[in-house]
Amino acid sequence: MNIHHLELFYFVAKHGGITAAVRNIPYGIQQPAVSGQIAKLEESLGTKLFQRRPFALSPTGTELFDFIRPFFENIDVVPERLRQNSSPQLRIAAPAIVLHDYLPQILQRVRTKFPAFRLYLHEATRTDAERLLLARDVDLAIMLIDKKSRAGIQVRPLLELPLVLLMHKTSKLTRAEELWKRDKIEETLVCFSRSDPVHAYFQRGLERLGVEWFCGIEVTSERLIQHYVASGYGIGLTVAVPGFRPPSPLRALPLSDFPPVVVGVAWSGKLPNIARQLLAELDVEATTQRARIGKIAIRGDFFQSRSALSICLICSRNSGVFWCPCAETACCTAASSTSSSVPEILIEQFFSLG
Repeated sequence: MNIHHLELFYFVAKHGGITAAVRNIPYGIQQPAVSGQIAKLEESLGTKLFQRRPFALSPTGTELFDFIRPFFENIDVVPERLRQNSSPQLRIAAPAIVLHDYLPQILQRVRTKFPAFRLYLHEATRTDAERLLLARDVDLAIMLIDKKSRAGIQVRPLLELPLVLLMHKTSKLTRAEELWKRDKIEETLVCFSRSDPVHAYFQRGLERLGVEWFCGIEVTSERLIQHYVASGYGIGLTVAVPGFRPPSPLRALPLSDFPPVVVGVAWSGKLPNIARQLLAELDVEATTQRARIGKIAIRGDFFQSRSALSICLICSRNSGVFWCPCAETACCTAASSTSSSVPEILIEQFFSLG
């Protein structure tokens, strides 16, 4: 018997049919392929293993499932036991900016509890991260999350981040609302794929405004968005992450009326102790960051929301224009002076982590 055929049969029997099995198999495989492999298994055994509609295991199928189930149900437990004989490992999937700018400081705190461990980092989009989680190739994934997550994946929200539009500094647009008033938006939208939460959140906001503007250039990274906008191909859609600074010759426009995207941490199955420690540190960091944002908003009470706060800081840092939702004179006056350190101080407080 082919071990791969047995694995597919295990998922079919466990989830009650081929369609349900395909949704839960931790790697990409289509329904026809599963049906074909099961047919080969039945051919090699010379008997039917289950009734298709309605689904029901045959006596032979029940016997085979009882035999293989302990092996496949414990296949993730054995590696964990073996790892306990050596230093623990921590496997993380996240976007490049998280791996580069934020994770090193958080991992330093993990080292106080686990002085020696092996670290594996995977640069991954949300789709890639989900695939790695279901395949048990990573322990935790930090990613943008949406309302729906794939079966078998648990998600915990961490932070809300505002959406922004990126455009060339030569653009005459001063507010995003100028786009929404047009009969048709001529500029090409440069953004992530339609399945990405950033694109999904943006389209929901447009729908509420009664505006149609669909992706014209689909890319896979923030760097590509910046590059194509800087090269004059259109307007980019992105997220104002902590530390966000549009490079020259770009500037950012706020989308304060749009829902923020949610950054979260995801995992599948039982977490090893070191992964649970990292999860706890991520929770602490998120709580600290939210409190920090709140304190800044209180000190500058002209800000009406976290999203407005973040965008004000972005604009002051990168374009010299301090946009304030309430047009407070003191606020705008302080920001209009290039020698003023007020916006710079607020930016560092808002965008610093750790």
